[in-house]
Amino acid sequence: MMRNRFDRQLNQLNHELIEMGERIEHAIEMAVNAFVLQDCERAKEAIAYDVEIDRQERDIEALCMKLLLQQQPVARDLRLISAALKMITDMERIGDHAADISEMTIHMGNTPYMIQPDCIQKMAAETTDMVIRSINAFVNKDIEMAKWVIERDDIVDDLFNSEKNMLIELINQNKENGEQAADMLMVAKYFERIGDHATNIAEWVIFSITGSHEI
Repeated sequence: MMRNRFDRQLNQLNHELIEMGERIEHAIEMAVNAFVLQDCERAKEAIAYDVEIDRQERDIEALCMKLLLQQQPVARDLRLISAALKMITDMERIGDHAADISEMTIHMGNTPYMIQPDCIQKMAAETTDMVIRSINAFVNKDIEMAKWVIERDDIVDDLFNSEKNMLIELINQNKENGEQAADMLMVAKYFERIGDHATNIAEWVIFSITGSHEI
């Protein structure tokens, strides 16, 4: 009877994590759209949306604590709950970075972009995919998908380096490009950090299955 209740609560945990993942995906999408279109009103909405992600992190944390305190889980379940607690910290940080990107959009205002943000859009697509797949890997206990996410981080790093080199070249061509180039570099850095957090989630997925966490 106790185990049945525990399993129901574990299912609820999976459902909540999927929902939080969907919220993060939406947060990134909002931030990217606001950035690409230079839409400050949409950027403000994206910043406000971060409150929802923070609330859900607290709800999942409370559920994890309930599972730990009331159910006395066995080692395998303990790993799963511990991994979920670590994952939601990374997920919450991803939400913060989506809000940070929107802050930069507002900061850059209506000054036309000196370059099209194609590379940053590619970073956004890659990191969103990594986030979704890392959470699916946890729910489906899929080690291969988690490993795919970890390997994918190299692509995001390469895109970041390409963007950085392009922005440095623009500054060298004209020093007046400096301020916007620095702002663009910050946006790219936030996406690179989102990729890092997705990688962390994937590493915790592997820990939840194998008990091994490679730093």
